[in-house]
Amino acid sequence: MDFFPQEYYEFFVVFNDGDYYTGHDLLEAVWLTDRSNLFIKGLLQMTVALYHYEYGNVKGAREMLSVAEHYLTPYKPLHWQLNVDEVLSYIHLCLKSIPKNIDRLDFEQVHLLPVLPKLYLNLE
Repeated sequence: MDFFPQEYYEFFVVFNDGDYYTGHDLLEAVWLTDRSNLFIKGLLQMTVALYHYEYGNVKGAREMLSVAEHYLTPYKPLHWQLNVDEVLSYIHLCLKSIPKNIDRLDFEQVHLLPVLPKLYLNLE
């Protein structure tokens, strides 16, 4: 069995709870110890994108999801016991759902945005 940094395991819990801010912090702690780990960087970018979207930074969410896709694609189908194909499918669904004609909304208007699909991450 592979063992990963504790923050990686904790990330799954907070991500599945929708706490993308904490998920970002956990992944960043892993990435800062090994900046060559582009897999973690891709997950980090996806998590940042979801956080941005929740607060109305629609353009930032689109851009970060595209960056996440770029970093994660070389790791498919499975890496660090995560189904990367599933994550990439989720990213594609989100990119289709995010409006292309909006860059930013005030937080009070975020409820007007389409709700993104939910992804639950599990170790394989």
